[in-house]
Amino acid sequence: MFEKFFYVLIATVAGIIFTIATMPYLLNFCCNKGYFDMPNNRKVHEYAIPRLGGLLFMPAMLVGLAFALIFYAKGLQSVLMLKVSSVLITVGAFLIYTIGILDDLVGMRASHKFIVQLVAALIMPFCGLLINNFYGMFGLYELPFWFSYPFTVFIILLIVNSINLIDGIDGLASSLCLCILAVYAMLYMQIERTYIYSVGIGGLWGGLFVFFCYNMWGKTENHTKTFMGDTGSLFLGYALAFLSIKYATCNPIALPYRNYSLLVSYTLLIVPTFDVLRVALNRLIHRRAIFDADKSHIHHVVMSAGFSMHQTLLIVMALFGYFCLLNFLLYTREISESWIVLLDVASFFLFHFVICQIGMYRCKKKVNIESSVTNP
Repeated sequence: MFEKFFYVLIATVAGIIFTIATMPYLLNFCCNKGYFDMPNNRKVHEYAIPRLGGLLFMPAMLVGLAFALIFYAKGLQSVLMLKVSSVLITVGAFLIYTIGILDDLVGMRASHKFIVQLVAALIMPFCGLLINNFYGMFGLYELPFWFSYPFTVFIILLIVNSINLIDGIDGLASSLCLCILAVYAMLYMQIERTYIYSVGIGGLWGGLFVFFCYNMWGKTENHTKTFMGDTGSLFLGYALAFLSIKYATCNPIALPYRNYSLLVSYTLLIVPTFDVLRVALNRLIHRRAIFDADKSHIHHVVMSAGFSMHQTLLIVMALFGYFCLLNFLLYTREISESWIVLLDVASFFLFHFVICQIGMYRCKKKVNIESSVTNP
């Protein structure tokens, strides 16, 4: 295990070094060409910020993978069997990466982006990556192909867009993805046939970590602050969709049977996916278009309750940690996965209710203070 970790570490360090070396050139390019994320009434930043930081995620992953292969080529030959399915999924990743770049550079219609996302999403189940077993959740086990194929496509689109939409404040999407990727790196490291995924995750993690530092602590005045843009968030979403569905797929020929695999993938993605589903449901109830842009996502709700951007980041990450710990403890105590899901849903809506009540209380208190000042 230590040897495996060592080569994942090589990929991670290579990704870090590559991103540190190339990020200044990318930021200079954005400044010279005017590729900025401009502030508006639904964004929380107040200054123009370079928006192509996520452009380096895929190259960092590939560089990290390449360095690991150079140092450990003989040992990785057994897992580097190039299959048609691998090529097709790579094509899907490049499609997502490309539409992200185009959207960040020139802008794309939401309908056009969705069509490309749909094509990329259709590739995974075509290659055998399917949510084809619920492992007893809600009394369901093996799922028929006619259901699992469209259901998997829906889940892929949900994950991709949830990561894109939660990227609304500094460090939120990147810190969530750093945690999720770290967990998947450890999980795939334990399975011989999927060790190569841990190596690729290492390179991606390194690039994302450097971006996180620029995003959180970069300075606007000297153009060292950057956003990942759609290029980064869509690619991260597709990568997480692949890792999640690969881990949850029931295929004993390729992976050992694990009755907890779907619960793990579900748990790691609760915060972004539940938020998107909540917002979509709320818009349907109020008869509004699902794809309307507004400030109703989880980070907007927390900030509107009076918390600062950094406090909001800590609160949402604490919520992520809560779900991971809760589900782990419940599973180890042999609580039914169906009950775990129901408790998660109740917890999420309770969190939203409490945050809204805090916001209402602070707003009412502020009004009372202002009225007492104006009417002594």
